[in-house]
Amino acid sequence: MTQRTTLVTGATQGMGRALALDLASRGGTVLLHGRDRDRLESVAAEARATTEDVTVRTYLADLSDLDQVRAMAEEIRAAEPHLSGLINNAVAGGGSDPLRRELNRHGHELRFAVNHLAPYALTRGLLPLLTASAPARVINVASIGQEAVDFDDVMLERDYEGLRAYCRSKLALIMATFELAAELDGTGVTVNTLHPAHLMDTEGVRAYGLTPVIGTDEGVRPTVRLLLDPELATTTGRYFDRFTDARAHDQAYDAEARGRLMELTHGLLGHSGP
Repeated sequence: MTQRTTLVTGATQGMGRALALDLASRGGTVLLHGRDRDRLESVAAEARATTEDVTVRTYLADLSDLDQVRAMAEEIRAAEPHLSGLINNAVAGGGSDPLRRELNRHGHELRFAVNHLAPYALTRGLLPLLTASAPARVINVASIGQEAVDFDDVMLERDYEGLRAYCRSKLALIMATFELAAELDGTGVTVNTLHPAHLMDTEGVRAYGLTPVIGTDEGVRPTVRLLLDPELATTTGRYFDRFTDARAHDQAYDAEARGRLMELTHGLLGHSGP
């Protein structure tokens, strides 16, 4: 356990912060990502205080900016000798003004960029380190809220609504999880995704105007299980509803749709394939 090195994205608040503190308390090395330096260093200090047996390092990046995602992956590859776990937790929720369509600096719809393109690009960028560190596990934090990707309007230029954009981006993340798992089968790197908990007490839930019903710790437990449970060492390409191996939206099992999504994703990220 103490030899593990795990990267958690979006570690400065909500479930990401709770994940950081839980993993830190178990020892080993915990890498924390955030986009606000002060909040990132504050959580890092909390994490270091959980036990003497933990090493904590921080990485700063705005995941809506794909250039910063790539730069962070390069920085981690250069600095870290080992990476046995990656939890893609950072998220753009439905937004406090859900009818206002937002774009990243590359012109991509913001939720699609942060919730799908960024974790895919980060995972792809860290694959050399993950495979060299195998066995390693990638956990993509998705949602039970899923809506089919409309390939005629992927960036939701028509009838935009923030929660719809969120649900489509989370399904895209699940579809990419299945594709990466198949590609990496046999490498010792597993890739799984989950809905951690429903309506946790997070800034994103409150910003959209929803009422939280449970604490973030309820989402931490099933997420950490996917990362650490020895019985799941070879489980890959699965979607979990908390602790249950479940079925995602039907589109996730449509091979043609997954192929279209990956072709689109690689095009948006500026390369032609794996």
